[in-house]
Amino acid sequence: MIVDNKKIGFGLIVLGLMFAVILIIFKIQIDNLTNSLMIFSGGSCFLENGECVHEQKILPLILGTILVIISLGFGLYLILFSKTTKSFENTQKDILDTIKSAKHVELKEDRFKILLEGLDENEKKIIMAVKEQDGISQSTLKIRTDLSKSKLSMTLSQLESKSLISKVKKGKINNIFLKKVF
Repeated sequence: MIVDNKKIGFGLIVLGLMFAVILIIFKIQIDNLTNSLMIFSGGSCFLENGECVHEQKILPLILGTILVIISLGFGLYLILFSKTTKSFENTQKDILDTIKSAKHVELKEDRFKILLEGLDENEKKIIMAVKEQDGISQSTLKIRTDLSKSKLSMTLSQLESKSLISKVKKGKINNIFLKKVF
């Protein structure tokens, strides 16, 4: 069973407020009793044993007040601590998600670098250009890679046979796409 700090905090605050009300009622009753004793004794505040009725022991009142303050303070702490814990957990989850995402991107980049090591210079130029602009037209690729039309066509065929790219014909234009996502 998981206990929610926030619910406990609200419970302590309610309990503290109820105790404060009881304490106030107690103080009012004591004051009324003191006034009744004065009236009963004929207006004199001294009892038969010589004690003044106004001299009350305030220890119960002080202890009650301290208990109310502790209850309210601890209740507020639990409510605020609950929010802090949730905020901390959310921040921690965001950090972990960011790390996973960065690691995934880094892993993709590492795989791409390994792939490039196994290619010749012309294939590297083409793969880099296609990665920068997936779906690039063959004519734009020719300009970006500075390869002749025949060399580009031959290299594209080699890359297509290695299942690294795919050509999609749209009318008279060939668009080049990476087959594997890097």
